[in-house]
Amino acid sequence: QVQLVESGGGLVQPGGSLRLSCAASGRTFSAYAVGWFRQAPGKEREFVAGISRSGGVTSYADSVKGRFTISRGNGRNTVDLQMNSLNPEDTAVYYCAGKWTLAPIEVPSKYDYWGQGTQVTVSS
Repeated sequence: QVQLVESGGGLVQPGGSLRLSCAASGRTFSAYAVGWFRQAPGKEREFVAGISRSGGVTSYADSVKGRFTISRGNGRNTVDLQMNSLNPEDTAVYYCAGKWTLAPIEVPSKYDYWGQGTQVTVSS
């Protein structure tokens, strides 16, 4: 069993930055591929970024490429999402998810463990 807790959300102006963190407890998080997803009101949950078990493979949604960076922490029990050049369309609840597999997956239903989410609001 893995417990995931997201942190780092908040209110930021357009063009600003936030760094989200996903902290894991329980089984060794380094054995899991991790994905970040987001869900805006009235919309389906969508893939944002993912990282492989080793950290060597990453993937991003087209909408965030070049602005967001996913990485594993040095202790490998955290996965961070650095978000730059934020715009109002990035406003959503952000979730991290884990699956005991090698590579990140872009389909939410494939993940086994989810955090409770953290709100990101981009507004002036």
